[in-house]
Amino acid sequence: MSQVQRKSSQTRENGANDSDEEQIVSSIQSVPITELRRPYISKPPNATLEHSGTARANVAPSVESPQGTTRDGWTKKHSHQTVLQQHCDFFDIDKDGVIWPRDTFTGFYRLGYGAILSLVAMVIIHANFSYPTLSSWIPDPFFRLYLGKIHKDKHGSDSNTYDHEGRFVPQKFEDIFTKYADGRDHLTIWDVLKLMKGQRCIADPIGWGGALFEWLATYILLWPEDGMMKKEDIRGVYDGSIFYTIAARRVKKVCEVRS
Repeated sequence: MSQVQRKSSQTRENGANDSDEEQIVSSIQSVPITELRRPYISKPPNATLEHSGTARANVAPSVESPQGTTRDGWTKKHSHQTVLQQHCDFFDIDKDGVIWPRDTFTGFYRLGYGAILSLVAMVIIHANFSYPTLSSWIPDPFFRLYLGKIHKDKHGSDSNTYDHEGRFVPQKFEDIFTKYADGRDHLTIWDVLKLMKGQRCIADPIGWGGALFEWLATYILLWPEDGMMKKEDIRGVYDGSIFYTIAARRVKKVCEVRS
């Protein structure tokens, strides 16, 4: 009998109601790593994020934003897309569901990465992620990405916030901050290093490289002056909403300088 079952039996024997909250054992002292990396636990009835373990198809909620991104009607406008597709939407310039290498270069450049980093990002992304999204066994000579099958680009050694169908799992997102940032609402570069080490799978060089590239790109994108990437900004990277915000901010700055 498990610890949870024993505690449930003891509760009933003591005359407590079955509706009383049961104790969930998420760590044990005999296995220190379970104590060091405690998962996020939703605590009803005051929890703002309900059913945190259930993957959301088209919304990326957090404790702070249980309805996902509501600014400018983001959730409603993108309800036809999975969260992973939303993440890529900014780079699909003509909204035809196909991302060409030049689209990726343009997107990164609009976000302020500069010509060299944008070129590097384009090569890394399309060289590694084009083929899994194709409907054919024959590689695409143009290395295009097809958003209809972008879920096939899911790789290992990541946070598992995206599931294998491109949905968003709130529990895994909250785990990032609970396990590796001591429950803080931000990540430092040291927290990210702990995250990548903690999520690393055996014999998974593609996953290790993918995680390093993605988190490095995220840090460069947000580039926090205090060294702390805010939780809601990171959530905005997952659903892609922050890309439009940053691009618009950069255009505004350029216009102000020219004027």
